[in-house]
Amino acid sequence: MKSIAFLCMVIISSATAHAADPSYPTRPVRLLVPQAAGGSNDIMARNVAHYLTTSLGRQVVVDNRPGADGVIGTEIVARAAPDGYTLLLASAAFTMNPAVRKLPYDSLKVFDWVAMLGYGPTVLTVGPSLPVNSIKEIIAIAKEKPGHLTMATAGGFQHFGTALFKSLAGADFTILLYKGGFPAMIDVMGGQAHMTVGSIVQSIPHIRSGKLKPIATGGSTRAATLPDLPTIAESGVPGYDASNWWAVAVPAGTPAAIVAKLNAEIGSYLKMPETQKRFTNEGAEVDIKTPAEIRRMIPLDMAKWARVAKAAGMHAE
Repeated sequence: MKSIAFLCMVIISSATAHAADPSYPTRPVRLLVPQAAGGSNDIMARNVAHYLTTSLGRQVVVDNRPGADGVIGTEIVARAAPDGYTLLLASAAFTMNPAVRKLPYDSLKVFDWVAMLGYGPTVLTVGPSLPVNSIKEIIAIAKEKPGHLTMATAGGFQHFGTALFKSLAGADFTILLYKGGFPAMIDVMGGQAHMTVGSIVQSIPHIRSGKLKPIATGGSTRAATLPDLPTIAESGVPGYDASNWWAVAVPAGTPAAIVAKLNAEIGSYLKMPETQKRFTNEGAEVDIKTPAEIRRMIPLDMAKWARVAKAAGMHAE
């Protein structure tokens, strides 16, 4: 019995030592973004990947895998080995998809959470094909010409924010679905679509360049980045509130020591003054949470967006 107990102790000690291996990572790490390049998720991923490449001493490669409102890329991470070499850049779409899709993974069981990055409200912008200056003008046109105005949107978070706007505005807009937020914005800037509800993070460069005109922001309060812009709620669509968030996850079962190391590195990145300044300039706010806090947040967020989907008439596919 003593020999068996000793053997068990050796096995446990060996496993613990392996899990706490200070040499991690020993090869490149992949940070998978389940949305197209150019959108807010991609921007957040590239910012944190650049920092981690330096702090970890190994290349952290951003891998964009768009499709099915983020489900395709998320499933890749769900099925990856839990060894710390495949990370997921998750966003609010992660908690929205269960309301409208039959998922090939269990959102609450197959991921461990590493760190929250931040959050940011949406902004409704129009392109050159729609000469308006307010939400009331947009709604008036939509009611006069049902289905005429087009809203370009990516799936997931943007689709929910757009559908919520259409539902609460009580007007008929035509929603055009794209594979990512950036392609949607390109068509709005080019005049192929009238407007889009996107994150401030991805919209702000084009607002500053004059290619997109901001009409209203989508948070519960005015955005610090665009303080003179009213919210959609105060502009005639009471009850509207849509903000995105970004976090890093790994396949469930990833060694706790690796999760802790990544959490510490990302925490250091978020506490840097230049990081906080960059987030503010891009229309986001740093939001530091522990893995346990994120784990508690996820089911609450899922319940919220399930209610929104039901109210907006969005059905599971």
